[in-house]
Amino acid sequence: MVARTTIGEFQSMIRSRAATKLDGWLEATKNSLVGSFARLDKNIVAVCNAILSPWPNVQAEGQIKHLKLIKRQMYGRAKLDVLQARLIGVT
Repeated sequence: MVARTTIGEFQSMIRSRAATKLDGWLEATKNSLVGSFARLDKNIVAVCNAILSPWPNVQAEGQIKHLKLIKRQMYGRAKLDVLQARLIGVT
């Protein structure tokens, strides 16, 4: 029940773009079930910027997914130069 509440608070913090609440949320979740998720000490600046940014990262995630798909299809068949040629379209 506590984990569900803390996750709901995190979602509302993201939706309302309230990065100032992040520090309090991290303190509250240290000893809960989502404590491993809340270990953002090294990435706290990136998380704050992600909360405040109006731009989604969907485009970057789509490109990464596409690259991984091609790598899986070519697994064991080609070296890096052939993978690069397939991605860029150079023959």
